[in-house]
Amino acid sequence: MDIEGFARRALVDHSEESVQKSLQEKILEFKDINPVQAGQMAQAVLDEVKYTLKIEDHPDESLKNLIKYPKSGIGMGEMGVGSRGAGDFFVHRQIAEIVKSSHTNAFINPTAQDDGGVVKATAGADEVYITTAVDGIHSRLSEYPFLGGFHVARASMRDVCVMGSQPVALLSDLHLADDGEVAKLFDYTAGVCAVSELTGVPLVAGSTLRVGGDMVLGDRLVSAVGSVGISPHPPTARKRAEAGDVILLTEGSGGGTITTTALYHGLFDVVWETMDISFIQASEAILQDGLLPEVHAMTDVTNGGLRGDAHEISQTTGLGMAFWEDEIRALVNPKVLEMLESLDIDHLGVSVDSLMIVAPEDVASKVEKVVSSAGVRIGRIGEVDDTGIPRLLTDHGEEELKPLFREAAYTKIKKIVGDLQPEDFEEMKQKVERSALEAIAKKDEVVARIKERHEN
Repeated sequence: MDIEGFARRALVDHSEESVQKSLQEKILEFKDINPVQAGQMAQAVLDEVKYTLKIEDHPDESLKNLIKYPKSGIGMGEMGVGSRGAGDFFVHRQIAEIVKSSHTNAFINPTAQDDGGVVKATAGADEVYITTAVDGIHSRLSEYPFLGGFHVARASMRDVCVMGSQPVALLSDLHLADDGEVAKLFDYTAGVCAVSELTGVPLVAGSTLRVGGDMVLGDRLVSAVGSVGISPHPPTARKRAEAGDVILLTEGSGGGTITTTALYHGLFDVVWETMDISFIQASEAILQDGLLPEVHAMTDVTNGGLRGDAHEISQTTGLGMAFWEDEIRALVNPKVLEMLESLDIDHLGVSVDSLMIVAPEDVASKVEKVVSSAGVRIGRIGEVDDTGIPRLLTDHGEEELKPLFREAAYTKIKKIVGDLQPEDFEEMKQKVERSALEAIAKKDEVVARIKERHEN
């Protein structure tokens, strides 16, 4: 419960007295305190919010612009942000444009829509490529901290591995709301450290704070894990894919998404299927065999499933891809596939956490051999071509692989929300893009002003 957000919204149409009363009641729902204390808390929140609202009367327009933010009028859920579909991809492209506008130098930056970012550094006479990636805990795993920590750590490491880097360090950022049980911190960290121990990659730093400080009541856990990797070779970025390449896929047993699906449908046995590090083992095998420089691209089948990854690779490279449906189905963990099909969930539109490798024919054969030797199932699921369109080849013909507006609905609440694109999606995109451009303009103005002050 965001009591500051509630106060800001409620003060627009209601009297301060009624808002204070409502806020007091909400605080008592969460806090074991007396009504007087709850009333004092409510009034303190209102006083603080009212102070911030006085910015509207400030004569300095530049200060007002600094403190406020440009609004699009579009909500996160409305746009599908975080739901790994068309709306989410569009917003991430706007974020990438803001990063690009900073004109800082990176070997791979967010405009590539890749799994991790890469900078090139010099160590003596040698060049080294440093990869970083960060992933957030699955939002529905707040009540299952160990599972949340395990899967977010593994996801972050995956994003480094698919860039062709050797993971060398993990970082954890953990936020627990004010009424959260402290033991959640420990269970979550133990989950992260389980991956650390299994892979030999140390957890070296982190931060632990409350969600929203005193302003958010409840016990919601949110967190992120970052990974750092190094490589002497250029990254296996998506843009290196070429027509004629073979597409390989390792067996996918899922991560946070599949775990959430299992938990919230009471299919608890499937959870154990997700508890492995086969993805990292496959990446390690390719790295140790010295095949990475010959591999054109690697990615993990996560954001929006294969539909999303195929779309992103095609968008980045301008190439097309032909995928074979039967071969893909054969490489989804049988228990996971059975669950998805029993719940009518599209396995192509959900994160199954497979490793997808794009490489020339001769290199693909070597990759298949070395990954299989590491005990991980792998197979050929398609090929890259110059059609410019990702396609799924089935017994009934072929269809274009398009990302849904949201990833395949894998919980009951997601099925209610739906995955259909809003009729005014193009208008929504224009509003979102405009607010991103306003953010860039604000950044440019602030940077210029700070530079001017330093020069004087």
